[in-house]
Amino acid sequence: MGIYSKIKEDFANAYKNDPALNSKIDFLFNYPGVWAVAWYRIAHSLYKANFKRFSRMIMGLTQIFTHIDIHPAAQIGSRVFIDHGTGVVIGETAIIEDDVLIYQGVTLGGVSLTHGKRHPTIRKGAVIGAGAKVLGNIEVGEYAKIGANSVVVKPVPSCSTAIGIPAHVIEKGRCKDPFMHNMLPDINKELFEYMLKRVAILEHILVEDNKDLLEQDLELEHIYDSFLKSMKN
Repeated sequence: MGIYSKIKEDFANAYKNDPALNSKIDFLFNYPGVWAVAWYRIAHSLYKANFKRFSRMIMGLTQIFTHIDIHPAAQIGSRVFIDHGTGVVIGETAIIEDDVLIYQGVTLGGVSLTHGKRHPTIRKGAVIGAGAKVLGNIEVGEYAKIGANSVVVKPVPSCSTAIGIPAHVIEKGRCKDPFMHNMLPDINKELFEYMLKRVAILEHILVEDNKDLLEQDLELEHIYDSFLKSMKN
């Protein structure tokens, strides 16, 4: 597929992914992510043709107008949609496969100064939530979902959801489910609730020798062990 066909496909994909897009005027002035990817397509072809300085100039100017920083050497597949886009950074050795959705403020960055592959690989159909940071030469699997503001430093399996700082996998085996940001669990809240309940049970045990309370404490301990194991995955 040629550059023009890919850009045309990117434009059509914007209408598919954003119900707020109602007119060509909106598209022209309010979709910097689409325009950044379009200019990347041109710059990337020039970069591969060894016009590296010229390609960097194109993406430098694109960054000024769109506030999106994409290295022309990065590999971006078809129908990649950057929604809103402000603050997105995509590093030199990043690989983004087809049909990936990226929200504003996302960084696909490196954690070392060595040459070679040092940026993430985002597989087909993945969704990267607003403000998320995916760092290092790691892989986010097909149709995986990264919660907003998460910091991902370990690989994320396909069809799973990862949230938190650092990010932990909380769901597996859901490929086609829509990504509902408002339905993500609050891990810190759940941990504090556990601690409060645990303290209350221990206080009752100290006051009176109650077997029922002891059984509740053992059950809560089992839940906590399961929680810790899931956090280590």
